[in-house]
Amino acid sequence: MNDISPRTVVVLAGGISHERDVSLRSGRRVADSLAEHGISVELRDPDASLLAYLAESRPDVVWPALHGASGEDGSLRGLLELVGIPYVGSTSDAARLAWDKPTAKALVSRAGVRTPRSIALSRDAFRELGAQSVLDCLSNDLSVPLVVKPAQGGSAQGVTLVDDRVDLPRAMVDAYTYCDVALIEKRVIGTEIAVGIIDSGDGPVALPAVEIQPLSGVYSFEARYNAGETRFYTPARLSDEVSERAAEAALLAHSTLGLRHLSRVDLIVDDAGTPWFLEANVVPGLTETSLLPQALEAAGHDLGWVYSALAEAAIRESRP
Repeated sequence: MNDISPRTVVVLAGGISHERDVSLRSGRRVADSLAEHGISVELRDPDASLLAYLAESRPDVVWPALHGASGEDGSLRGLLELVGIPYVGSTSDAARLAWDKPTAKALVSRAGVRTPRSIALSRDAFRELGAQSVLDCLSNDLSVPLVVKPAQGGSAQGVTLVDDRVDLPRAMVDAYTYCDVALIEKRVIGTEIAVGIIDSGDGPVALPAVEIQPLSGVYSFEARYNAGETRFYTPARLSDEVSERAAEAALLAHSTLGLRHLSRVDLIVDDAGTPWFLEANVVPGLTETSLLPQALEAAGHDLGWVYSALAEAAIRESRP
């Protein structure tokens, strides 16, 4: 075993976000895969004793499998950087950019990737400018079909597909339940795909795109994490040319946001074969129904080998 091979890994899972249960499932899958590869793994729920524990035990690397704000908004990563513990995944600065969907869309659009027309609207502005006036403006100038979602968050929580303007008020309320800023986005009709990106030191590589076909027509929280609710096609049923175009868009989004190690870029491919950027995820789900593991397996990768290689990359990059 060389001097950068991880011997001890702490996988952080759980937390207090709305996605706690998903995080626990992701963390267990990561821990099991690493353990099968011969690595000593501790699965830990973050709490007030975490930083003192890490400072005393000094694990080789930490793997944050925390979904929601605690794992994805950059806060935990910033603390790990302060205490000098290597960790798998994007830096705190990059995580903050990806966590905020309007910011990520603006940066990726500026880099040349198409993204649906949208507006980010705070709860305060919605109230102060008059809810009905704002709703009329949204309905008239953006027009249905729309997607309304929290500007921060994941697992489709608080997301509503709006096909009739009478449903817009309820959609706004649902989004504001999860975040103080709602993103109202023009809905692009097409094939929904997810492109996983991994980089263990030789540069980012796009995995085969996963096509998502929820049986209900909506890729909801339930459709994501309940087996049998969604059909997945890996690789996606796209032409080679369109698949390459989608991979290029995902890689450009990944690099533009400064992500590292692993990410998942969500796209819609329209009837013309144009990929539209929706969002980038710095902590993609790693459960038994999640998209990144499906893509890794479709590419012929052993999960334990890949996860170990990512942990090695985190150790390597932490050294001066």
